[in-house]
Amino acid sequence: MISSSLRLARTSVLALILAAGALAPAVAQDAAPAAEAPAAEAVAPVSPDTVVATVGGEPITEADLGFAAEDLTQELSQMPPEQRKPFLLRVLIDMKVMAKAGQEAGMADTPLFQQRLDYLEDRALRRAYFAETIANAVTEEAVRADYEAFIADFVPADEIRASHVLVPTEEEAKAVKAELDGGADFATVAKEKSIDPGAANGGDLGFFGKGMMVAPFEAAAFALTDIGQVSDPVESQFGWHVIRLEEKRQSAPPAFEQVAAQLQQQRLMTTFDETVARLMEGVTIDIPDAELKAAVDAQTETEAAGETPAQ
Repeated sequence: MISSSLRLARTSVLALILAAGALAPAVAQDAAPAAEAPAAEAVAPVSPDTVVATVGGEPITEADLGFAAEDLTQELSQMPPEQRKPFLLRVLIDMKVMAKAGQEAGMADTPLFQQRLDYLEDRALRRAYFAETIANAVTEEAVRADYEAFIADFVPADEIRASHVLVPTEEEAKAVKAELDGGADFATVAKEKSIDPGAANGGDLGFFGKGMMVAPFEAAAFALTDIGQVSDPVESQFGWHVIRLEEKRQSAPPAFEQVAAQLQQQRLMTTFDETVARLMEGVTIDIPDAELKAAVDAQTETEAAGETPAQ
């Protein structure tokens, strides 16, 4: 799991890129009065060159809003859509006046400021390269191909649908079992006596596979062989169960829509790793601090030896 976390951290820039692409038009559209666009017509895309404000003669454009959205994704996610564009514009207005003040104070002429500019240029180029070379390579066709491979390798597993009556004591469970053996309706008994939240549904737990329930319950449920068969009382940390087998089936692979987002993320990780490995070929990296170098090397080895994205 460590390697997956490292990959996710390194690829998190995609979230910023995608957020910027989604929020830049969205903040403009959400802020527009509904009366300005006929209900039957789609809202026209906003040009990134559109000027939304001027500050001391300096323009702020829709593109600037998108750039700000990249850096403020977390803040934007915590506010209603109609507040996002005003928030971003307020940030950019503050930025313009403070940047002008910093320029007049000579802050742009310091070596540290030039280092910051160099860093920001590298970051912007990394984002652009990531979006255009890596993210754009993760097409729907590639994701669907991964899905087809997943389906081809899918191994069905046993699943059952069961109902249960949950009571606090063994004596109550034995009484429930006797009542059911005497012909009482299982769903009615569950509604009347079960302390499980699913009692209102007649104790129906739906379908589940192995590993999804607590061990004692799972063992007793999967030991039932005939539809309609009722187990003897079995104890778990929740109390005492009496279980009825309702249906059996083999699990089916999930629909594409159910796993598309996960497959897309996995494909993104794979493409990212492969691209970085290719870019690193022939590149000499020197880290003078031996301790830091060892830590970086260890992290790199952890990623290389860790779980594959498909896992």
